[in-house]
Amino acid sequence: MQPKRDAKDAPLRSDAQRNRERILEVALAELTRSADTPLSVIAKKAGVGQGTFYRNFPHREALVLEIYRHEMQQVADSAVELLESREPDQALREWMDHLARFAMAKAGLADAIRQATSTPGSPAKPGHTPVTAAVELLLRANEEAGTIRPGVTPEDFVLAIAGLWQMDPHSDWRPRAARLLDLVMDGLRAGAPGH
Repeated sequence: MQPKRDAKDAPLRSDAQRNRERILEVALAELTRSADTPLSVIAKKAGVGQGTFYRNFPHREALVLEIYRHEMQQVADSAVELLESREPDQALREWMDHLARFAMAKAGLADAIRQATSTPGSPAKPGHTPVTAAVELLLRANEEAGTIRPGVTPEDFVLAIAGLWQMDPHSDWRPRAARLLDLVMDGLRAGAPGH
């Protein structure tokens, strides 16, 4: 009997995962537009009931911080995927575009993140460890391939792209971000042994 029960439960687990991902997707869009979007609106637009919503995210802070963590992890994970399918310098430049989209989403979520982490006893904002690890991975792959100058640290890289966080997420930021990131990439390539 036990195997039958497990087989029956498997689709529920995948449905639950899809529900959670749908909630995160809708919440990112809605909270980016307005930090005060009611959770009931997010649940309705995600197509889930209140019970399902609150089982996944018992309060606004949990939802906001999970969006932030989830988006950051997706950006970090994309570094490995890009290195598997592209040359290191192409992977790094394309990953920068992923990071720019994350930066704009984070900027749009800034008010919601501030609200979620500013009250006494609220959880702390997640750290940037996954993104820092992804930067390290991409820089080392490029250094080994001779496609960037040696010795660039993740801290150097973050400072070099800091302009991303100055852009208005509600503007037409993509062309400007592309120019900025092309300049950073040109700077990283200058002095590379393979160029």
